[in-house]
Amino acid sequence: MSSIENLLDNTHRSMIRALLTCLGDATKVTIYNIGPMPTLQAVRRTSGERLEGSDEIVWGVPTASDYAYPGKSWEEYKDRPDHVLEAMGWCVEKQESWTAENPFDDVRSVRKQLRGEPEDFYHMEPVLVKKTDLYGADTACLEYPLDFQGKRIWQDTEFVVAAVIKIHFRPFTIRRDDRSTKIIRELSRSLGTELLSLYLHEDLLTAQKDFARQRLESCQELAHELRNTMIKFGFVFSVVNAQIGMIRQAWEEELRKAFPDLEWKQALLDRLSRLIRSKLPLRDAGGALTRQCEALLAAQEELALQSLLPAQEQSWLMNRIWPKWRKLMEGSSVWEREQMEISGLLEKLKRSLALGQDPDLAGRIGHIPRSLVEEWVRLSYVDFTADRLRVLDDLLRFLENPALPVARRLQIRKSLQSLKVLVEIIPEMEEKANRMIQSLRYGNNVEKGIAGGRCEIPAFDSCSALPEGSVLSD
Repeated sequence: MSSIENLLDNTHRSMIRALLTCLGDATKVTIYNIGPMPTLQAVRRTSGERLEGSDEIVWGVPTASDYAYPGKSWEEYKDRPDHVLEAMGWCVEKQESWTAENPFDDVRSVRKQLRGEPEDFYHMEPVLVKKTDLYGADTACLEYPLDFQGKRIWQDTEFVVAAVIKIHFRPFTIRRDDRSTKIIRELSRSLGTELLSLYLHEDLLTAQKDFARQRLESCQELAHELRNTMIKFGFVFSVVNAQIGMIRQAWEEELRKAFPDLEWKQALLDRLSRLIRSKLPLRDAGGALTRQCEALLAAQEELALQSLLPAQEQSWLMNRIWPKWRKLMEGSSVWEREQMEISGLLEKLKRSLALGQDPDLAGRIGHIPRSLVEEWVRLSYVDFTADRLRVLDDLLRFLENPALPVARRLQIRKSLQSLKVLVEIIPEMEEKANRMIQSLRYGNNVEKGIAGGRCEIPAFDSCSALPEGSVLSD
């Protein structure tokens, strides 16, 4: 196995560990390589399954698959008339995920189409890489795959599909667009970043044959790509903030139970949405006003579902909801009678976003120790960044307290422990990348991994230190 294949295998295993750690209901993860264009060969590359009743991962699960090496070409799995529909074909062509939340209704289950038997509960996510990152700015000469009608796919998108991740779940624990699928989507972007990094590394090894002549030009390009890649590894901070968001949700739920008479975000958004829907039947379907209403409803529903920091929610309200309401009321008299109510609701909504940090409300919570309440509020509204690494230690200590009424408290703590390993290794990776760049620029072997003119980029395998049970699967 070549060094690049070793790096790819390590990268896949790291992501599988991360997925199984972050998704407690996931049982198995498989990663398929896709490419090159235009054949788009889909090959099962790495698979890991959680051992029942433990955090141990069994690698290379020996299950039969049409995608075992040498895999299937695009011509074999793409959508076409009088042929079984495959989730793989959907993910690759549409660059969108596919969720089998009910195997009995899965129209892309090959087993169900051929034998009438349901498969299982799974989610498939395409791993996207920007064309310009992979092929450079000139993409006009790329040879694109064709759909069954002979039309080029991907020509009008900025991405290509580099891999597909398939995650199996326990029955009825996965739903389309739920929290698990959002985590998978975020981590799939990091895998795309890592795959891009590996491709760059492979190109570098090839380019070293004429390194002396192209040193300065190659160094500048590599420095740009490596730094971009390191920036993209910041996905881990988003995942930590998502875990903090769950702690924040628990705190705000505690406040809602203690003060049910206060006007909270969800109730205000529900009333605003009802006001929109009450007038929709009066308009022609598909008209400009109807489209504005639908866009506003979507923005309000998305705000209701998310647990952002108050400042972020304020920004969302002011930039994505308030202007739409203003445009709606200025462009139509339909809501003229409700205009004062709507303005009042929007003002109340703005104030409600800060209720979680109201010290007066926090001080009136009597069934939880005061010190625990103060720590809960402090940690719930932290925006975790690279210069706030100590917050992780505070969170881990805080979540140890059995008196803390947070659902899945121990699972959140376990996920944060796993993420802490990644957070702590990123500065070291950045330092090594910068030293390597300096070595290439000035021709000095200042990095141990660079010897005899060969550049060894350390694999981003910090996830291998994670306790099994993180994020990704077949």
